[in-house]
Amino acid sequence: MKTALFLLLLFSLQSLAQTGAVIKGRVTYGDAKIPIHDAVVSIPALNLSTTTDENGYYEIKNIPKGRHTILVHLEGFVDQTKNLELSSDQVAEVDFNLQISSIKAQVTVTASEKIESIFDSFHSVNSVPSTRIVERASTSIGEVLESEVGVNKRSFGPSTSRPVIRGFDGDRVLILQDGVRSGSISSQSGDHGEPLEPLTAERIEIVKGPATLLYGSNAIGGVVNVISGEDTNFHSGLTGFISSLANTANRQGALAGGFEYGLQRFMIRGGGSFNRAGDYNTPIGKIFNSASRTNSGFFGLGYYARKGWLSGSYNFDLRRYGIPFAQTFTHHHHEDDEEEVEQIDLRMKRNNARINGGFRDFNGSFLSSIQYKLDYTEYQHKEIEVIEGRDFPGTIFDNKIFSYRTLFEQAKYKNLTGRFGFEGFNRRYVINGEEQLIQGRIKHNSFSAFTLQELNFERIKLQFGGRIENNNYSPENAELRKRTFTGFSGAFGLNIGLWQGGSFVFNYTNSYRAAAIEELYNYGPHIGNVTFEIGNQNLKAEKANGVDFSIRHASEKFNLIGDVFYYRIDNFVFLAPQDEDGDGQVDIEDGLPVAKYEQSDAEYMGAEINLNAQLNKHLGSFFSFDTVRARLVNKKINLPRIPPTRARLGLDLRYKDLSIRPEVLFATSQNKTFPLETRTGGYTVYNIAGSYTIARQHQAHIFTVYLYNLTDRLYRNHVSFIKDLAPEIGRGIKVGYTVRFF
Repeated sequence: MKTALFLLLLFSLQSLAQTGAVIKGRVTYGDAKIPIHDAVVSIPALNLSTTTDENGYYEIKNIPKGRHTILVHLEGFVDQTKNLELSSDQVAEVDFNLQISSIKAQVTVTASEKIESIFDSFHSVNSVPSTRIVERASTSIGEVLESEVGVNKRSFGPSTSRPVIRGFDGDRVLILQDGVRSGSISSQSGDHGEPLEPLTAERIEIVKGPATLLYGSNAIGGVVNVISGEDTNFHSGLTGFISSLANTANRQGALAGGFEYGLQRFMIRGGGSFNRAGDYNTPIGKIFNSASRTNSGFFGLGYYARKGWLSGSYNFDLRRYGIPFAQTFTHHHHEDDEEEVEQIDLRMKRNNARINGGFRDFNGSFLSSIQYKLDYTEYQHKEIEVIEGRDFPGTIFDNKIFSYRTLFEQAKYKNLTGRFGFEGFNRRYVINGEEQLIQGRIKHNSFSAFTLQELNFERIKLQFGGRIENNNYSPENAELRKRTFTGFSGAFGLNIGLWQGGSFVFNYTNSYRAAAIEELYNYGPHIGNVTFEIGNQNLKAEKANGVDFSIRHASEKFNLIGDVFYYRIDNFVFLAPQDEDGDGQVDIEDGLPVAKYEQSDAEYMGAEINLNAQLNKHLGSFFSFDTVRARLVNKKINLPRIPPTRARLGLDLRYKDLSIRPEVLFATSQNKTFPLETRTGGYTVYNIAGSYTIARQHQAHIFTVYLYNLTDRLYRNHVSFIKDLAPEIGRGIKVGYTVRFF
């Protein structure tokens, strides 16, 4: 009897101990499979994670049966995911070998405010790793991202380039830094760049399609999030990087670096960059006044306990860059003077202070974590007229913005997970000087509350949510009207697993966008848009309905994301050429064509394909394709600066830690143009990229090279404001070197 009771007790204890499956294994990197310590191994959907030991080993216990995605992350490496079907009490051996690659990046945090695989995300996402950033690095974020699927660049010269997503530009694409708006005013002018240095980023994520649920009405077309790599968990010791690069076609030289050091639950981080470039070469010669120089830096300190963290940081960005051909549009300001403007530069500065914090591991609570962010940015730029070698400040733009955001992550309840929160900002915007487009200061206050929920039935996942947002504009000038916009955005998504590694994703979004300050109140010559702009204080909010269909497959040999999308936007705001005198010609004021912000219904439709295949150990291939059509529905008029159809085809030749990637880019001519807009011809461009990694126990040395426009092809970017005057860069070579220590 005693023996039976003892055996029963032992069996019961064993049953209690075996509460779930276990995964364990080793994380290494490079062809030599060198162990990686302090890499984070997690199952994002379950909020389970651990770190690797000095020999690269890890173990996660108490995993419920079912289909799970396991993810490995370490700053500087390409994150890797694997999908497993686990049974109860199964012990699975799962090893990972990370790479430092410029092709694949497999995770996102921007799409749903949690770390997840880009193949599991409901949104279509591009995630650009640090090695690819160094390989393509230029003087602006648009130059770095222009070759990504579904992404083009709008520019008034290389230093002003800003991403265009699926044809959406301006106030419809939101630029973030670590999830918070950058505070710049680049959205409403072609000559205003973004004060963000890509070289200090861990990765850049692009969410394509409406992301208004989590990020607000400015994200009706998409989001670009520059991620610095600041952790919310403590790690001991020193990690960091140093990168340098040189570029022949514009005499660019850059140096960037950063570090993070952890000791006794405290972590200190810092870094900076120096980036210089001269006038760039084209097949028809140099483009005068396209040079730039940039200095940036950051510093932060944080305390990271097991159940919470608090950190503060300071960032600055100082830059001066030329605006090519801007002086040709300013003659009206000086036509009665003997002095002539030689060139126009823009001097920009941004100071930013931020506090991040949070709490986690609430035992027995319906919440699993709380995160909050407080951010203050002072942004200013001066337009400098250079006359006889001397600087004369012209228009000064000042933008001060205080942002706050709080996110509550819910504990998993049966099949339901989700998050909800609130955010807002207070903005003060004023223009002084010659090109004073708005008379007097404008106060812009915004507040919103949102939720995003997900039901996971293993093979089928549902996502749904909503956002209510209020925007209030209060002009200091009594002649300008106060405006208030309140709107709702909602979304529904369906993700169906079709086969091992394959899925079908459908999204429906109903999005709202408040009219921007510039669209409401601008009046005067605006060189950056090559227009005499007239705002419209009677504008209504835009309302968009959109659908996305996506087929995806992820495996070690083959990755595919294919998307088809359609968006219908009511009350679409656009600049309409004016002909007040009825002579059949666009009116001219101060030497610029007159255009007024008007509204009409519009539609965007298009498709994208992104494919990577590993044919054998030494040979891979990649292919991408994107196309978009955008027009005013009732007027049957094409919208301006819509990018042409493109395709990219290449090979990835590998031997150990060496990768060589020849590619060819095809672009069609763009004949579907807006009235007064000129067409651009099609082109073919040949490039070769390469990288070589030397792996060490606590270091990785990465050498990159990028040979671009090998045939010195003369071609023009249809999305550029000065495409008729300035072609794209000619033949050149970029070389880079990065050392990462961990």
